[in-house]
Amino acid sequence: MIDQALQAVLRKHPFVAAFEGAHVTRLAQLAREVRFERDQVVFHEGDECPDFYLIVSGLIALEVEEPGHTLRVQTLSAGDELGWSALLMAAGKQFQARALEPVEALAFDAPQLLAECRRDPAFGFEFMLRLLGVVAGRLQATRLQIHDLYSPVAKRAGT
Repeated sequence: MIDQALQAVLRKHPFVAAFEGAHVTRLAQLAREVRFERDQVVFHEGDECPDFYLIVSGLIALEVEEPGHTLRVQTLSAGDELGWSALLMAAGKQFQARALEPVEALAFDAPQLLAECRRDPAFGFEFMLRLLGVVAGRLQATRLQIHDLYSPVAKRAGT
């Protein structure tokens, strides 16, 4: 039996909002609730974490660690997604993810999620279309960070 409260949380999440009812039910069957404490590292850059997350509450920093310096690429909050690279089997994480405050999220096992995408191509297409939007957003955030670091205005300001 599907937890009705879990389905209600899923329906409110922007990633899932436009899914048809059967697809929300399918996701609810795969979801598990997880929590992360403040400063807990969810995964490190290069890790092979098999989970994809939908953030329900809290803040998570996506970071790139360099010797002596950590660059925050983006801050994720309720309504955002985390761990898209889990769906690229055997590909390590692109960033480090660290909770900035207590976080509640829904976790999905990537191999199970991929199996559902293959089993139901309509579900798979809708899911992957949204996932592509997440990837594009991360690329844009990274591009803006690089622009900020290397722009002439930033250099004049001493950053």
